[in-house]
Amino acid sequence: MKKWIAGAALALATMAGTAFADGHGDYPERPIMLMVSYGAGGATDFQARIVTMTAGNEDALGMPMAIVNKPGAGGRVGWNWFATQAEADGYTLGAYNIPHFIAQSIEGGVDYSADSFEPIANWGADPAVFVVGADSDFNSMDDVVNFAKENPGGLTFSGAGLFVGHHIAALQLEKAAGVKMAYIPNNAGGAGAMRAVISGEVMGGVNNLSDAYRAQAAGNVKILGVFDLERNSFLPDVPTLMEQGYDIDNASVNFRGVMVPKGTPQEVIDHLAATVPAMFENSRVQSRMEAGGSPMHIMTRDEVLAMWAARQETLEDLLAGL
Repeated sequence: MKKWIAGAALALATMAGTAFADGHGDYPERPIMLMVSYGAGGATDFQARIVTMTAGNEDALGMPMAIVNKPGAGGRVGWNWFATQAEADGYTLGAYNIPHFIAQSIEGGVDYSADSFEPIANWGADPAVFVVGADSDFNSMDDVVNFAKENPGGLTFSGAGLFVGHHIAALQLEKAAGVKMAYIPNNAGGAGAMRAVISGEVMGGVNNLSDAYRAQAAGNVKILGVFDLERNSFLPDVPTLMEQGYDIDNASVNFRGVMVPKGTPQEVIDHLAATVPAMFENSRVQSRMEAGGSPMHIMTRDEVLAMWAARQETLEDLLAGL
């Protein structure tokens, strides 16, 4: 009798595991939280709300996904919480920003590294751009650099924090141009950094292409250069920094996606990895992202793991040099 019960239990467990693997298990049974390490209104928050809007559909996760913002210190507040306090149960997901959290972990003073998290899928790749106010006298990167050469440390410009993509782009610019400028991190993230440019608190800024695209469309800023290897289809008339004579690669491009804490059950990871990329590919999601000037770059879990490893190596070399 005991053998029969044990055998039946094993069979049920195997069936349950198979059902889960097929995407027909009970997970998720309740709404899911997605933690964003930046404030409401910035590019990461804006995009996260779009790419998760179909989560409740039957052909997606079948449960809605709620955004919870934990901003501060260029993402450190949220990612520290996610690595040390978030439940690894599949109901607490996090938005990642690369190179941000990898660069911060290399620099030190945080409770996380790439080993603290498990990626699920990538939704976008958002290059950094250099912006100035709409009424600025600067009309090219040469204008900016020439002012910086004549006024060492006198050119103030904003970004979303320290050792985020904006800061890496700023460090690359200073090195490539041979100038010293005053980078001012904004604890309100990309949205706060953009407000500082528009209000005239700073003379310029490094920000996300998606935020800058909307700000330029509203007539609030001018975009002078893109920190990427080629021009972006959203800004075909804006040259790269490389085109303007500055040896700057794409190390600061902001990859965004979804991850879970280390320790999340493998079957949950597998279910999310099989479901979330299709959620990003939804036509409504894609049209909303395009309308908001937000470049998409969808990658599977395996592709993200490879990208994280490559960025780790690149950033270790880059930050050692800077």
